[in-house]
Amino acid sequence: MASPQSSPSTEPAADTGWPGKRFGCAESGVTSVARLGPRVLALIIDWALCSVIAAGLLGYRWGGSGSSGFAPLLVFAVENILLVGVVGSTIGHWIVGVRVTRLDGAVAGPVAAIIRAVLLCVVIPALIFDTDQRGLHDKLARTILVRTR
Repeated sequence: MASPQSSPSTEPAADTGWPGKRFGCAESGVTSVARLGPRVLALIIDWALCSVIAAGLLGYRWGGSGSSGFAPLLVFAVENILLVGVVGSTIGHWIVGVRVTRLDGAVAGPVAAIIRAVLLCVVIPALIFDTDQRGLHDKLARTILVRTR
């Protein structure tokens, strides 16, 4: 990601060229910023898997009411915290070929994973993007979602 001579900036730039350029991301291909399509597909895959896991382990029923309706969200949060914090990708991320990294290219780590997961569960922060296509959840966690292939 960022070269040793440059330190990644978190301040917005007027014209950065392409999303992620100021963080050392490639313009296209591996290590370029993941676009919206793969992000949404990864989210759908993760949500479907978390719903199935919630149904099997926590007794979640589709269309059910009450607090059991939060079971998939709980599983989604745990999946994101554990997998993003340790390996940098949820199952959905891995399938579509993206990963979450710190701005220096390292694995996000547990603190960033917790920040991202909590804000993803709130939804709204993930819908607010900057010119580098980083959602508010990534800005606050100081992470970026990049392509792996």
